[in-house]
Amino acid sequence: MSGHNKWSQIKNKKAVTDGKRSKIFGKFSKLIALESKKAAGNLASAGLRAVIERAKKENMQNELIERAVKKGAGGDAGDMISVLYEAYGPGGCAMLIEGLTDNNNRTVAEIKHLLSKRGLALAGQGAALWAFSKSADRYEPQTTVPLSDEDGEALSSLLEELDDNDDIQEVYTNAE
Repeated sequence: MSGHNKWSQIKNKKAVTDGKRSKIFGKFSKLIALESKKAAGNLASAGLRAVIERAKKENMQNELIERAVKKGAGGDAGDMISVLYEAYGPGGCAMLIEGLTDNNNRTVAEIKHLLSKRGLALAGQGAALWAFSKSADRYEPQTTVPLSDEDGEALSSLLEELDDNDDIQEVYTNAE
């Protein structure tokens, strides 16, 4: 009767959910540290408050939030820079890949590798940005592109791989 132990089932489910939460918390920690660095640790700053509220909605613990604020305010955040990469995905859909990194060369190489595995490449600056309009804190597609089922599956697997990268914060696409 191996494998029928209730604790092992709970342990496996917990490991999966903890892994997902860890990725989300890591991304929010980087964002909070960057905003804290911009605001010099001032918790009344609008940008820092907004990021902290988003982190709290994801149930991020106060201890982790405070640690990220101190890291940014103390100058330990390094030279985190916000980056935006453009590409065309499966079926010709435009993609914007928004990231936060301390090493731009490494991040570009990782994204190029993920795209090249699928026969895709990064686009030039402005090549895909025209398909989106910038709202308060995100990009909204102005036009949409219908995808076949095969292209939709390829896009969703690409989005999952991009989401697994710690430096990538958000990916926007104009696919239907």
